[in-house]
This record gives sequence, C-alpha cells and structure tokens, in this order.
Amino acid sequence: MTDEATPVLEQEPAAAALLFGDRIELARSFTAELARRGEELGLIGPLELPRLWTRHILNSALLGPLLEADGRVADVGSGAGLPGLVLAIARPDVSFTLIEPMERRCDWLNAESERLGLENVTVLRGRAEDVADAVVVDQVTARAVSALSKLIPLTVPLVRSGGQLILMKGARVDEEIEKARKVILRKRLTDVEVLELGDGVVEETTRVFRATVD
Repeated sequence: MTDEATPVLEQEPAAAALLFGDRIELARSFTAELARRGEELGLIGPLELPRLWTRHILNSALLGPLLEADGRVADVGSGAGLPGLVLAIARPDVSFTLIEPMERRCDWLNAESERLGLENVTVLRGRAEDVADAVVVDQVTARAVSALSKLIPLTVPLVRSGGQLILMKGARVDEEIEKARKVILRKRLTDVEVLELGDGVVEETTRVFRATVD
C-alpha cells in the first residue's frame, strides 16, 4: 500500500523535450538520480520531488540560450548541479567549470558528470574568491548563492573583460539591484538588465540578472 505522505517525483513536463532536444534522455537520467539520492545527500529538500522538474531542472535549463557558443562558463556554488550540470547537458558545446566548496557535493558532481558521460565539465573544489586566480571564463552563472551585493564581488574576478554575469534571482531581484547599486558602479558593470525567461514555455518563469564586466 502506497504511503500518501511520501513525495512523488513530478511527471516530466512537455517543455522538457523542447528545452533539451536530443539531450532529453540525459536530462531524464540526471533528474531521476537527483530524485533518488538528492535528499539523502543533502542536495535537495524532502518536499522538492513534486516540483523537481519545473522548479529546478527546467528553471536551470532556461539559461541555455543565453550562453555563448563554444564558450567557457563558471558556475559558482554548483551544489546539486543547478544550474551547472543541467546546462552542461543542454549545451554540450560549452565548457563548464563547476565551483563548489563542499567535498560531498563535489563528489556528487564528479560522479554524475562521469555517469552521464559529460566531457564538458570540470569540478573545482573551493570558494569563488579562492579560485579566482585559476579561472577566467566568458560567463558566470549562479543560483541561490547570495544577494547581489555579495555575489557580484565574488563573481566578477572570474570573468574576462567583456564577459557576462548571468545570475539567477527571485521575484525581489529589483530590490537586490537597488541595494547593490554602489557595488555595480564600483565593479564597473554595464548593460545591467533583468530578464524573465520561459514565459509561455514553463509555468514558473526564471528571473536573471545579466550584466557585462568591463
């Protein structure tokens, strides 16, 4: 007899095939493994399974079209692989450096990269500020790491001149930008904008702070 209190993995939304194309089987495999082991490893909360696809996987995949062709991307605070591993699945032409300070999460990222056969992923254990001398990329992504006032100084040193910050944010992103005005000026960011991704494609749109690094 099924325990009705046990969370059940969300059925795959129709938009998944649209966002992942011929990489959909890899996305399904990753999602299934994250559902199976995510809570045990402390990667996702116990109540996330009923919204794992929409809130986490598709939410991350929406960034795919914003990435430069054949570019280099650093994902700061990769954790469960959101958005880093999801984007590596969706964009095999892009090289990803997943930056994560926790050893057990690095073990997960390495194991999943190997299991899925992702040759465009390098996992780097450490904090963004500790690896800045070793990483120079075209774009930086981050999801649920910290407020922009703290996140911008951590991510700017990783990006080449003319590169971009692509930082996933919540509904209060405009408030965060206002609080980070001095940091934005000090770090000489230009072309600052907020993008809302996925309208008409997914139920929950994704807000992104995007800016160019001088």
